[in-house]
Amino acid sequence: MTLSVKNLAIQHGEKALFSPVSFDVSPGEVFTLMGPSGCGKSTLLSAIAGHLVTDFSFSGDVTLSGTSVMDLAPDQRKIGLLFQDDLLFPHLSVLENLMFGIPRRYRGQERIERAETTLAAIGLSQLAGKQPNEISGGQRARISLMRMLLSEPKAVLLDEPFSKLDKALRNEFRQFVFDQIQSRQIPAIMVTHDHDDIPPQGRVLDWPWTTAVQEQPTC
Repeated sequence: MTLSVKNLAIQHGEKALFSPVSFDVSPGEVFTLMGPSGCGKSTLLSAIAGHLVTDFSFSGDVTLSGTSVMDLAPDQRKIGLLFQDDLLFPHLSVLENLMFGIPRRYRGQERIERAETTLAAIGLSQLAGKQPNEISGGQRARISLMRMLLSEPKAVLLDEPFSKLDKALRNEFRQFVFDQIQSRQIPAIMVTHDHDDIPPQGRVLDWPWTTAVQEQPTC
């Protein structure tokens, strides 16, 4: 499953946020868009996911394995989002939060088993009955990621998902996210303003964006 952005441009009224941008993201790759606050990073992700507010308009196309998603409703695009806030439901337990992400075709006990298997896989089975406010920030971040992955996305958008974590936790969770994406072979676009977030040898498009892609040197 390859995610392709083709001549995508966004306008706010008469003002263009950025010049048309094009790139392809391979299965398991995390492609990084760098840029300062206010340059349109999150707005670009919103356009790809189908959540662009009516104040904005776009041109260009986004495809998954050659099929355009731009005429589909957000829930039909199969594109997962991970934000800097975990957005867990405070009134649901950890297990219930995970179950919320599971597609409706899974029913009854199968939903519970899929959520329990996910918790076991990341070593957090003991948190199943806890509320989000009873677990640590790092644990909430992991649960949020796994809830999104349980929805079986065909592509993933990462909107500065590490920016609110302290340095030690940030490094650990960053690698956890990249490992999960690679193991599932899902294409991912990440927006950030921190060069430390870029995966080793990952491709990055730096501001001002052009269609020329740089490659990060090996550390």
